[in-house]
Amino acid sequence: MSERPVLPAYSMNQTNFPWLYERKVVGPIFEPWAKVMLDRARISSGQSVLDVACGTGIVARLAGARVGEAARIVGVDVSGPMLAVAREIEPSIDWREGDAAALPIGPGERFDRVLCQQGLQFFGDRAAAARELRRAVDPGGVALVAVWRSAREMPPYDELQRVAERHLGVEIHDERYAFDDADALRRVLAEAGFRDVQVETLSLTHRFPDAAEFVRMNAMALVGMSGADLGDEERQRVLEAIVEESVTAVRSFMHGAAGVWDMRTNLAVAVP
Repeated sequence: MSERPVLPAYSMNQTNFPWLYERKVVGPIFEPWAKVMLDRARISSGQSVLDVACGTGIVARLAGARVGEAARIVGVDVSGPMLAVAREIEPSIDWREGDAAALPIGPGERFDRVLCQQGLQFFGDRAAAARELRRAVDPGGVALVAVWRSAREMPPYDELQRVAERHLGVEIHDERYAFDDADALRRVLAEAGFRDVQVETLSLTHRFPDAAEFVRMNAMALVGMSGADLGDEERQRVLEAIVEESVTAVRSFMHGAAGVWDMRTNLAVAVP
């Protein structure tokens, strides 16, 4: 099975959504965690890097700043629209469209560092994707995989989901937080052939300059993941109702227009 997109296709494939994602979500959420991942990976000059489920490319871009222009950096993602943004921002990186369960890399192509930030939980076949991560790592290299902890550990995400479910009338299986078990993460990597897997749980405080704007994008993701059969007009009506109630739900986390709350992740470091 192929990987499921990080955000619903009806949003992600709109002309402007990948840019909204890059400008409004990457900075507050993914850039701080990418820096943590690169620190844990001990990225250094000259190393080759593979970024799997790269989205608009923040991990690969930050890695590039550390390894230097001459180093080989490849970013892989299943979403063409997200990769289009990545290419526009940093054309020097080798961006490739492909499935994590069958990485678009050559039989002998190996990397010093293989990184997957918040992608594994979306893959339809996690075991196959883990084997591909193992295949991509140079014998002397290392792979790092990050997956979110449960939404229950990260208010207000759990409450935002409850709001959406009330309006949609369905239970939402939020894929973003669907692989929160540290032991399961360790096991899937070990079964893929990694001989040493260490998992730690980390927490960061995030600041969203415009909490209402973030809540809207989060609501779009939840509507998409709900699988609700809605026409365009009905979807928009329900979305607006969810957004209005969601802003109220996060009020206690707001400082002026900004939202401030913690996020928690499991980070695995795996040696082949």
